[in-house]
Amino acid sequence: MSEHILDRLYAVLEERKGAGAAESYVASLYAKGTDKIAGKIAEEMAETVIEAARGDKAKVASESADLLFHLMVLWAHMGVTPEDVFSVLETRFGTGGHAEKASRTS
Repeated sequence: MSEHILDRLYAVLEERKGAGAAESYVASLYAKGTDKIAGKIAEEMAETVIEAARGDKAKVASESADLLFHLMVLWAHMGVTPEDVFSVLETRFGTGGHAEKASRTS
């Protein structure tokens, strides 16, 4: 079985930590910091929502890919691995949304 695309992408994002900002878009985001990365996530989220409201399935897929990419840039920047996120999802799986939300401490 091949490695999941998210794992392959995360590995590339980690490699880009050693790249120069002039040679790598991801490295340039890292250099600009968390606020810039978060801003890109907000931008891509808005574009995804707009395309969803328009009902354009292909554009929703494309904008969602951009959103997920930038979210993963944030994860790598902050040292959060896909496995960290998947573990949280795993603990929530099978719990109703209202019950899960009520169980959170923060």
